[in-house]
Amino acid sequence: MMIEITTFNKQYEKEFYELNVEWLKTFFYVEPYDEEVLSKPTKYIINKGGHIFFAKLNGNIVGTVALMPIANEGLFELTKMAVSPKHRGFKIGQKLMQYCIDFAKNEMKLPKLILYSNTKLENAIYIYRKYGFIEIPIEENSPYKRSNIKMELVF
Repeated sequence: MMIEITTFNKQYEKEFYELNVEWLKTFFYVEPYDEEVLSKPTKYIINKGGHIFFAKLNGNIVGTVALMPIANEGLFELTKMAVSPKHRGFKIGQKLMQYCIDFAKNEMKLPKLILYSNTKLENAIYIYRKYGFIEIPIEENSPYKRSNIKMELVF
């Protein structure tokens, strides 16, 4: 299975939205904040200095992940990671995560990445730890109601 990682292109906005909404509906629900960001990724991610990456298999988008700037803190959140249901279990999410980490560290020269998740997602938490993310205190006004864990990866 030859997975190609590619950068944001406006033609992939529909896949970005659909992959993420499917994932959210499978495990949680779509929050208003999600709907706003997912339906306008150029406005909320790209135009603010963020990046969106896609996993392509045989010319089809099968996964996505984003590096989204957080306020004016110079921090970026690893977020909006989703893989199509029929392509889960092939380490596509891990390929996307490794690409994102390498890009953040080597191209963007970021000091660290953060992410928000939920401990219900045991496999995801295991993978985050495998890649070096550690748990840090989550703020009371977390951007996601569903998140109950915040993690960071310091480079």
